[in-house]
Amino acid sequence: MAGRGRPRTFDRDTALEHAMEVFWTKGYESTSISDLTTAMNMKPPSLYAAFGDKAALFEEVIRRYNSQYGARLWGDLERFEHPKDATRHVLITTAHLYTQDDTPHGCMVVLAAPQADSNHANVNQALRDLRRLTVGNLKNLYARAQHDGLIPPAANIDNMANYYTTVQYGMSIQARDGATRDELIAVADAAMATWPSLISTT
Repeated sequence: MAGRGRPRTFDRDTALEHAMEVFWTKGYESTSISDLTTAMNMKPPSLYAAFGDKAALFEEVIRRYNSQYGARLWGDLERFEHPKDATRHVLITTAHLYTQDDTPHGCMVVLAAPQADSNHANVNQALRDLRRLTVGNLKNLYARAQHDGLIPPAANIDNMANYYTTVQYGMSIQARDGATRDELIAVADAAMATWPSLISTT
């Protein structure tokens, strides 16, 4: 016997994809339960039964988002022999991901965040943790490169990771505001032109 209130055609993956698009487009605070139930083709009782409240649904959505899109950024950096090439790959892939025709533009982890002083501490913390992963991924990349002699030992890899993360998240805002893929690639190339000064120890 089917669960009460849940449509027989319920498909969790499809429902999460529709919820992701709404959150990605409107942001967490501006998304209502009505927006979600309409997009997911579910009644409110079914949504709550399947996913819990809005915050729990959003946290599941961002985990899904990270697994889908994060893997395209970070999943194959080992194939690059030099950290500069790996960093450029991250930024160029970012330009492509943020301007896809079949998804909202920009990064959901950046654009969907509630205001910092809102009553959504758990949601903000989940997003903050994901954003910190970007810095951590780059720091790990540069630490390995220092160990291998590809980045000078005295180079400040914390500054490098913070800088390229800031560029990436700025690209998200630009994409939401209408920047084209070519414009974002130009930003990526400009950021990579700073590499010699970032690794300089003089």
